[in-house]
Amino acid sequence: MSPIKFNPRNLFVRTRFPYEKLPGADSQSSSPLFSTPMIKSWRNRSPFSDRWRRPRLSLGRIIMLMVLALLLSSMIATGIVRQHRYNDEQRKKGERKLYHWEHFPRLNGYYNGIRSIVSFKDWVPEQEVAKAINAGNPKTQKWPLLSKEHKEPPLDPVPFNPYPDFSTGVYLHSHEKVEQCYLDQDEKIELPDIYAYPGVPQNMSAPSFGSYEELGMEDKVCFDRFGRFGPYGYSYSREEGGLGMSGKSESAGADKIWNREKKIDYKGVNWSDAQRRCYEKNKVRFVKNETAEANSDTPPKKKVPRHAYILRTWTGYKYSDYQILTIRAMINELALKSGGEYDVHFLMHVKDDSIPIWASEEIYQKTIRDNLPEEFWGMATLWSEQQMKSYYPEPFPNNVYNHAKAPVHSVYRSAHFALQWFSQAKPDYDFYWNWEMDLRFSGHYWEFNTKIGEWAKNQPRKGMWERASRYYIPELHGSWKNFTDLVEEETFNSDEKPVWGPVKFENTGMLPMLKETTPPHSYLQDNYEWGVGEDADLITFNPIFDPAKTNWVFRDDVTGYDLELPEPPRRCAIITVSRLSKRMLDIMHRETYLMKHHMFPEMWPPTVAFHHGLKAVYVPHAVYFDHNWPLETLDNTFNRPSKPTDSVFGWGEHNQLGNSFYYNAGFSSAWWRRWLGSIENEEGGTLQEEAGSGRLCMRPVLFHPVKFERGAD
Repeated sequence: MSPIKFNPRNLFVRTRFPYEKLPGADSQSSSPLFSTPMIKSWRNRSPFSDRWRRPRLSLGRIIMLMVLALLLSSMIATGIVRQHRYNDEQRKKGERKLYHWEHFPRLNGYYNGIRSIVSFKDWVPEQEVAKAINAGNPKTQKWPLLSKEHKEPPLDPVPFNPYPDFSTGVYLHSHEKVEQCYLDQDEKIELPDIYAYPGVPQNMSAPSFGSYEELGMEDKVCFDRFGRFGPYGYSYSREEGGLGMSGKSESAGADKIWNREKKIDYKGVNWSDAQRRCYEKNKVRFVKNETAEANSDTPPKKKVPRHAYILRTWTGYKYSDYQILTIRAMINELALKSGGEYDVHFLMHVKDDSIPIWASEEIYQKTIRDNLPEEFWGMATLWSEQQMKSYYPEPFPNNVYNHAKAPVHSVYRSAHFALQWFSQAKPDYDFYWNWEMDLRFSGHYWEFNTKIGEWAKNQPRKGMWERASRYYIPELHGSWKNFTDLVEEETFNSDEKPVWGPVKFENTGMLPMLKETTPPHSYLQDNYEWGVGEDADLITFNPIFDPAKTNWVFRDDVTGYDLELPEPPRRCAIITVSRLSKRMLDIMHRETYLMKHHMFPEMWPPTVAFHHGLKAVYVPHAVYFDHNWPLETLDNTFNRPSKPTDSVFGWGEHNQLGNSFYYNAGFSSAWWRRWLGSIENEEGGTLQEEAGSGRLCMRPVLFHPVKFERGAD
């Protein structure tokens, strides 16, 4: 494949966060230099016609007119040439200066298709190929970037099943029996499987941040669009109950899925009822019966945590067919095939405060029907800013600086209000996932959520906040233990004390601290033991940093603390996507309504965890870059900027444009749409896939943001 024709401007996505004015030329359309001149119209007669109706043209006059015409043409041509030159000079002056990372070589291995799949043991990342080529290693001749040897994938797709075998004696010895769930009330429609290829496209690029191996995820497979979304209706017609979206797609080998998988008619599926029935069948797995356990001679079996998976949506949101596929995957993989471990909810913001959703059940249900696809009715909870004003009433005094110039109850400044209220209205969950509508995931939801939860549970508290403030770069840092040791050494050599338990700071009013968050011994006495086996109260997907050390624009949106004292210490994680414990949401709720404390949404949960000594971790999931950054440059830029203005969480956030997960990342949506089969930056699409190595096959990747989706072109 030839290097893709990359237009950096196509990576810039519009966002509600104006953190930085990116350099670039202003429009020239309003300039008088480039406006169209007004030209007077001439009548079809000589200007001298008032004196001579039929002038005589002598030979001399004819020659004179020809000379004048030639001179006039020459002047016009010269003017046009000069104007073009001037325009070119202005255009060149107006072009923005390329960022430093745009000069690094582009990575194209992301676009190697399923016909180039090899077993994981034979996979060589593109970065390793580039390194060998630069070193003049002849071994690279055996590492072609693309393979056209196969007309179909050299390996067949197989069902991907990350769940434990719920029927084994080992599982049943310590857990309650898992009852099988179905899509229909008559229990005839079995839950679909998804399919993965047991390999990776040769020379597919490796992630720059994070590690599948460290999280315990399956890293030796890849997913194409047919195996991932086919069972949810992507690849068969609407008459058959699907969505009929694969008609133009490159599809070599995709029919092998249907040799094992049945096509499901989704037209009559009621996902709300399916979730409810599944939970009722498996309630014993979650509800603790202390009386029965006290009277039993056998040891009590482990209770499984319950999760609320909350999709933050709003009235007027348009659900594309691709969005519907994603939501079906969430419900099936998280809630149904797990035996009821999750409930998927829509927390819908009613943007029009004049709609009396609380006065009429009929209006409440009509609002849902008007704003949600029918198959998801029954899963929505409505809220409004007017409701939050009553739930968390004014005043909220002593604001340091409201950079957004927005009311405190606006969703822009207080998206957490609705989440806190939801946790009080529906208190029967152990964890609440705050999920945005522009997130996408190419892997299996239950595997991802479960593995990161287990990983976070096993993390010690010693060095927790310091590790969470940095990106983990496996190629540079080595193992997670090496990374942990490095962070401890850097902390020891710095002027700052490590965080150990609830942070202490000067204040005039705080809630009492929890006894269980008090350290059992000193920092030096701890051997990375405290916190191991403790569920995390907060899991974020970007580092948890100190905003006071950056020029992040909302760092001073702090309310309710004594203005005569220094601003309280705080922490922040960009993008509000997170997993929060019930314990943490209860404290956030009490801090809000009792103490009138408030901060900008990205800053509030990490700061509450910081103040109260809760367990908070940044999970090192796989993040990819579209340019081949030198490792030291990557580390220095993202982990140790030379001054606050260089922080990637502020004016330096342009460094995030070329990755797969950040609020303004552009590569994320472009790569995701290429995986769906669309043309991006004049590359990709069906014809190129058929002429090359086939459709894309991707390892599990979390994408943000994806503002729109297109299919095969």
